[in-house]
Amino acid sequence: MRKDYRLEKRKYAIGGFIVIIALIYLVRLYNLQLGDDKYKIYADNNAFLNKTIYPSRGLIYDRNGELIVFNQPAYDVMMIPRDVQQFDTIDFCHTLNITHEQLKKRFADMRNAAGYSSYTPQKLITHLSAQDYGRLQEKLYRFPGFFIQKRILRQYNHKTAANVLGNIREVSPADIDRDPYYQRGDYCGDLGIEKSYDEYLRGVKGVEILIRDAHGRIQGRYDGGSRDVAPVSGRNLKLSIDLDLQQYAESLMVNKIGAVVAIEPATGEILALVSSPTYDPEMLVGRQRGEGYRKLVNDPYKPLFDRALMGAYPPGSTFKPSQGLILLEENIINLQTMYPCYHGFISGGLRVGCHGHGSPINLKPALQTSCNAYFCWGFKAMVDKRSKYGSSANAFEVWKNHLVSLGYGYKLGVDLPGESRGFIPNAKFYDKVYGSGHWSANTIISVAIGQGEILATPLQIANLCATIANRGWFITPHVVKEIQDTVMPAELLQKRVPTISQHYFEDVAEGMRMAVTGGTCRMAALPDIEVCGKTGTAQNPHGKDHSAFIGFAPYHDPKIAVCAYVENAGFGATFGVPVGSLVIERYLKGKISPERKYLEQRMLESNTIIYSGVKKH
Repeated sequence: MRKDYRLEKRKYAIGGFIVIIALIYLVRLYNLQLGDDKYKIYADNNAFLNKTIYPSRGLIYDRNGELIVFNQPAYDVMMIPRDVQQFDTIDFCHTLNITHEQLKKRFADMRNAAGYSSYTPQKLITHLSAQDYGRLQEKLYRFPGFFIQKRILRQYNHKTAANVLGNIREVSPADIDRDPYYQRGDYCGDLGIEKSYDEYLRGVKGVEILIRDAHGRIQGRYDGGSRDVAPVSGRNLKLSIDLDLQQYAESLMVNKIGAVVAIEPATGEILALVSSPTYDPEMLVGRQRGEGYRKLVNDPYKPLFDRALMGAYPPGSTFKPSQGLILLEENIINLQTMYPCYHGFISGGLRVGCHGHGSPINLKPALQTSCNAYFCWGFKAMVDKRSKYGSSANAFEVWKNHLVSLGYGYKLGVDLPGESRGFIPNAKFYDKVYGSGHWSANTIISVAIGQGEILATPLQIANLCATIANRGWFITPHVVKEIQDTVMPAELLQKRVPTISQHYFEDVAEGMRMAVTGGTCRMAALPDIEVCGKTGTAQNPHGKDHSAFIGFAPYHDPKIAVCAYVENAGFGATFGVPVGSLVIERYLKGKISPERKYLEQRMLESNTIIYSGVKKH
């Protein structure tokens, strides 16, 4: 009988097929048992419950050790959906003081949320009151699959500095993607130092491993708790803020829109950082956070907008000290250089007005009287000096770079989120507007007196004042003085030196002293403290002018530098000077002298918000 080779070949084909199937099974078994831990996770989830233990968030103190922010316990109702058995929903709702419809909605919201899994703990109800927590704790055995997660809420000893402190909120999907520390349902810092120092404040989460029986019921701690990991509390912060000064400055700014910034010149530590109108930080705590946030967002005066850091304003005449420094550095002027003032700067058909004073005038009296013409003539002499710079554009770039070194035009790097850079134009900006080579000093003369395109934050303006107080250097302004058990970031402690020779700062400081003793800042004079100051009246195309002031004291040993900026309040001497000088006096003396009580009372009672043009409904 002949051999059938076709059957012989079929035998090998079938054998090969069987081998391939066997290899597929072996590879799959390997992946299931060794390579893929998904089923191990499922098994572990059946046997164990890993319960997160949240750490205590770091406490926050002021520079004098006064406790500002602390923690209080809060409780969330958690559930593992696959472990939930039939339960008495009426009893459950009655225990938690909610309606059956509210419970149904919470279940629906939970199931529709991103990251939902029936195998992992899900948040059902947040921030139980102490009474609700007590009632549920007694009945928890009736509701299999539910448990209580302990958390913390922030509590405030004082209703102040909300813009500095910030708040905490539940993390978003973007937060989870950005930082693996976070899981769904966690809380993170939102605004203020709660956000910028979140990694220090939040601590390290712990875990409690609980063992479950075949029916999913908790039987106790696994291995007697030896595998549990204890949480590590967050680090405490000591702020540079002086709580008394902060509260006082906020009281002066009631019914006003604007900002007050006070800095300790030698350290860059911010003593007060006021944005007005402000709000009660407790509005953003607990269950009422959503409603509180909605009210703040819809408030036409925008209390969540931190004007001290984010508000970009024309600095007005508070800008003139920087102009004097630049003109001296570039040898455009010296202390004897005099310019005329015919009630203003007049060049061809161009006129920039000024109030009456002696003429001609040199630098120090120009600072004393806040002469517009002097700084316009000086700016024109620099920008139009082609023999030195080659073109107006080149001269302007030199001018701009000096301003940048003084802290304008870019973020200073304060340790708070949301800082604005302000705006200092460059030559390309004007080339684009007017055409290359088609502009000169007269075209942009308003920038010489802090108007036009020039914008600065109150923090930048205060920092210029601190730089003058230090006679030529500054440290990046910051609101945190100490971090528990660690060192401050080096970039917040380094001395920064502008491109202006330091000996020129003494001349400008003397001009600012003259402004207080016999110039535009006479209202800032204190009987036993040498105050230096500069007013600013910033033109506002949208309404009444803004009132500004910078000042530092004492003259020869400065302890505080201040910027006060009040929107729609008129001349700098009307509101900026009183508010700023009262802040200086309160910090240096601890009280207001009897002869200046009338001024304090006027600031406490005055209302400039009515001139803002904002209609509050």
